[in-house]
Amino acid sequence: MSGGTGDRPGLVSAVGLGLVGPGGPAPAEAARRGHAELRALAEEAGRELADAPALEIARWAAGTFGDRFCVTSSMADGVLAHLVSRVAPGVDVVFLDTGLHFPETLRVRDEVARTLPVNVRSIRPRLTVGQQDGQYGPRLFNKAPDDCCGLRKVEPLERALAGYDAWAAGLRRDESPTRANTAVVTFDARRGKVKVNPIAAWRQADVDAYVARWNVPVNELLRQGYGSIGCWPCTRRTKAGEDPRAGRWAMFEKTECGLHG
Repeated sequence: MSGGTGDRPGLVSAVGLGLVGPGGPAPAEAARRGHAELRALAEEAGRELADAPALEIARWAAGTFGDRFCVTSSMADGVLAHLVSRVAPGVDVVFLDTGLHFPETLRVRDEVARTLPVNVRSIRPRLTVGQQDGQYGPRLFNKAPDDCCGLRKVEPLERALAGYDAWAAGLRRDESPTRANTAVVTFDARRGKVKVNPIAAWRQADVDAYVARWNVPVNELLRQGYGSIGCWPCTRRTKAGEDPRAGRWAMFEKTECGLHG
């Protein structure tokens, strides 16, 4: 398994759990690289780190971008946050608090903030669920799930990433056909940022082994038949033989929320 070596660091109290609304704090300003430089960095690293262990990929990102690098997490587990914290204690971990999460997901977020040396930034949409219902009609997720994801996930992520040059996500190639070609480092042209996927080459067995070794927080729903966990209205348990993301937006021709597409 890539990136699973090294002595366990002592777990410390969280740097903080920041509940960040539409006007919440962003990282401190620092010298910002231009798009051309970021693209060149991503292309070079994508080649050189293609077969590197996950921890080495995370170390490169943290060393290259410093405070202008963050982790994003859906809080299905704390694996990526834990991995990056081993080479970048105090790293920002961005969580999109859609207002429609399962309680189990919020418990993982809180446990990550409490037990890992990271700074969890909990980013909320501009509209509450009630305000969205009033403006767009109730249960938008049933009528226009792309619009709902846009309001509650995509726009908040754009806002959350504004102060960073690079971000890490926990995408894995084995999760679904749409993620089969995920690169470990790439240039996110839409956002003008470097995107890092340290565990892209891992399989579920690698994740399970990492969780067991480091006692990482895991969403209880994964033990209850959910292969992938998003907002509660758009997530169901997966069936035997289905890929892990088959339970997301099962009633629609939709497999991604727009964060990674």
